[in-house]
Amino acid sequence: MASTSRGEALALPKVQCPNHPDAILVEDYRAGDMICPECGLVVGDRVIDVGSEWRTFSNEKALKDPSRVGDAQNPLLNGGDLTTMISKGTGAASFDEFGNSKYQNRRTMSSSDRAMLNAFKEISTMADRINLPRNIVDRTNNLFKQVYEQKSLKGRANDAIASACLYIACRQEGVPRTFKEICAVSRISKKEIGRCFKLILKALETSVDLITTGDFMSRFCSNLGLPKQVQMAATFIARKAVELDLVPGRSPISVAAAAIYMASQASAEKKTQKEIGDIAGVADVTIRQSYRLIYPRAAELFPPDFKFDTPVDKLPQL
Repeated sequence: MASTSRGEALALPKVQCPNHPDAILVEDYRAGDMICPECGLVVGDRVIDVGSEWRTFSNEKALKDPSRVGDAQNPLLNGGDLTTMISKGTGAASFDEFGNSKYQNRRTMSSSDRAMLNAFKEISTMADRINLPRNIVDRTNNLFKQVYEQKSLKGRANDAIASACLYIACRQEGVPRTFKEICAVSRISKKEIGRCFKLILKALETSVDLITTGDFMSRFCSNLGLPKQVQMAATFIARKAVELDLVPGRSPISVAAAAIYMASQASAEKKTQKEIGDIAGVADVTIRQSYRLIYPRAAELFPPDFKFDTPVDKLPQL
């Protein structure tokens, strides 16, 4: 009995009309009342309005932001980003007698938070340029925060660390990008990104899966405008060439490019080495070297159901 009475005492009282307990109450936000629709009885008063705290008129939408509550909390920054950001003053009261601003944001944010915030903006900009989803941006931000707090890469530029973190995040999420693709959207050299990549893996004691030809095939073929049949054939050729150990020591990207070149030359949708090299980020000579390795056994590499527009014996020998 004691436990039952204690449970009843802790239960929140239900607000209802004493005369019509099953009626759904109507909330009047302007007056702050809860009213019974059957008899008009005011059941509760001083109801808190949980709606927005502003009104936006049609001529004000593009002029100013009506929100006064700030951005969402950022857990990656110390203090959860609960800092005061002071807008730049325009009136005479915003400046002292020497013309200097009286209120500055620099004092409200630590240097480490400011550095991380700048890096997060750079990561977001790079990801937008190559259309990467939000989950990769979040993983990149977390990787950068871990590296920055460990201080294990002192002396390296934050932009270089951010670029390497983006490369690692792409590989960990199963959508790898090449060093050249990351380099194209950042201001850092390929060599520096590669150095930071190795240092970050060592510092965080983490690893990434080995890249394969299949990781790039669909994206390269899509960018080249090749049909599904050619993409499937190129994927089959690259996988078979690796299984037969025809391309030892070759980069998966160069093998994928050579497989795309062979598949396209056998189909009606022919692509040149330069077109494929521009998309894959490899030189023409690299494609030729990999192609020469797989050409002698080309007849074994194509899938059985492939429809040849150009026979195997008529393929370019380079």
